[in-house]
Amino acid sequence: MFSENLKTLRKQKGFSQEELAARLHVVRQTVSKWEKGQSVPDAGTLIRLAEILEVSVSELLGEKIENEQAASDVAEQLARINEQLAIKNRRARRIWKAIGIILAVIVLVNIIGIVLFTVFPSSGGNIDIHEVSEQLIEKASFHSYQL
Repeated sequence: MFSENLKTLRKQKGFSQEELAARLHVVRQTVSKWEKGQSVPDAGTLIRLAEILEVSVSELLGEKIENEQAASDVAEQLARINEQLAIKNRRARRIWKAIGIILAVIVLVNIIGIVLFTVFPSSGGNIDIHEVSEQLIEKASFHSYQL
């Protein structure tokens, strides 16, 4: 509801996202996120926003507030929304980090497999770790003598 009201009121006042952002001392992308419902402003910014758009905070939020107690309830609600968005963003970052680590491990295992099967192509799938280590030592010794 807030996002729709913000966009409508901004357009009614003839402000672009850039102009509104400049008046609020934020970047245009912040205003865009508010209008898309991806984030909400903090209480102080919300008050300045209402002043710039010449409406009450309750109108900006799309609710009719009867008393000051309800206004504090709105502030608490905004705080909870901000907290929920922060939690959602942290979860998303953790998920992407986990996906990146898993992909890196898969790539590393594939590279090791390719190297092993390139170095030891005639093993027929039966790799003896002692034989592999001996061959690696022999090849390393051979290359070090050539240098």
